[in-house]
Amino acid sequence: MLQSFLQVFRSPDLRSKVFFTLAILVLVRIVAHIPLPQIDRAQLETFLNQSENQIFGVLSLFTGGALAQLSISLMGVGPYITASIIIQVLTKAIPTWEALSKEGGSGREKLNRYTRYVSVPLAVIQGYAMISLLRSQNVFPALDGIDILLVLTALTVTSVFLMWLGELISEKGIGNGISLIIALGIVAGLPQQVANVATTVEASSYLNIVIFGAIALLTVMVVIMVNEAERKIPITYAKRQAGPVRSSAPVDSYLPLRVNTAGVIPIIFALSFLTFPEVVARFLSTARSEWLVNFSNSITAFVGNDIYYAIMYAVLVFAFTFFYTYIVLEPTQLAENLQKQSGFIPGVRPGSETTTFLRYTISRITVIGAIFLAAIAVLPIFLENSLSIPSLVIGGTSVLIVVSVVIDTNRQLSGQLSLRRYDSL
Repeated sequence: MLQSFLQVFRSPDLRSKVFFTLAILVLVRIVAHIPLPQIDRAQLETFLNQSENQIFGVLSLFTGGALAQLSISLMGVGPYITASIIIQVLTKAIPTWEALSKEGGSGREKLNRYTRYVSVPLAVIQGYAMISLLRSQNVFPALDGIDILLVLTALTVTSVFLMWLGELISEKGIGNGISLIIALGIVAGLPQQVANVATTVEASSYLNIVIFGAIALLTVMVVIMVNEAERKIPITYAKRQAGPVRSSAPVDSYLPLRVNTAGVIPIIFALSFLTFPEVVARFLSTARSEWLVNFSNSITAFVGNDIYYAIMYAVLVFAFTFFYTYIVLEPTQLAENLQKQSGFIPGVRPGSETTTFLRYTISRITVIGAIFLAAIAVLPIFLENSLSIPSLVIGGTSVLIVVSVVIDTNRQLSGQLSLRRYDSL
């Protein structure tokens, strides 16, 4: 570990990438502390404390407390994440876009550009919905039409700015920029969460905290093991040699299929979807129509039920794990690439049989990864009911996201180090 750390700083270009990433993340935290004007702090705290199942506490934690203090970055990179979900779904539905996704770097860049375009109107819509929601709860007691426009502009511009910073990290720094910004928000919000737990738990609950800490440590270890687990599919390539002498001796290799190919993305997608009904319910809670108010109360009661919430959370995580895995790993495309490179799986014929074999194998290992992610996601909810530490429910998902992002970033950093060691030979 120390040797790798020293190698990072011995390489000028890699050192600049690391410092560039750190500088961008510091800028993100500075933006998160710029507050919006005309806020009723007491009413905001009351609103957040009254939110069922702590969904707004999750949003606040993901933005590093930006929602709790109504910073201009209270939406974070949420619109970009929502836009990514929409574009990825449409990529499977629109043949032209699906063809773009198979064109390599140029096609992916066009899809990324579409994602940026969609992020802007989504930021406007989500920003206006959040302003309307907070106004209905008297958090913004004195906003007129011009003030609403200014606040909405600030929220939209800041969200797009954070999206741009995340892409800068991905392009010129180390790691996935969007994931790093989310993980940074979680880490920045954890000290406040720990302080809240310390002031609310009773002395008799300290043993429960120790138990929770031990389970959290075990969870981290299991997350690391599953994220590193992979199934190696043997691949044989025909060895070809230029010149008058040609050899057909096989060259063996492996196609690594990770158990958790989707990484942290299903958790982020699921949480993005879970925030929507709660926001709608809070917005409708002050409607003049009695049936709308009743509808809002029914949604709040449904989402606020820990059992229903856990079931929805687990189902969404499970579904998004398969969805994202098959976006990243397309069996048909993998089989075509192997055939083009004169490669084949021993005992499996090239073409449709290879596609069927890969689809079956990916499905089997993805089931394990999906069950693992769903179980880890809902585990803190059951721990809350048994240990009576509600503030730590957020911590379970936070640990999963932070650990996954750290592993992914470390993997990219190790790849950069290996590349530079190879170039120096």
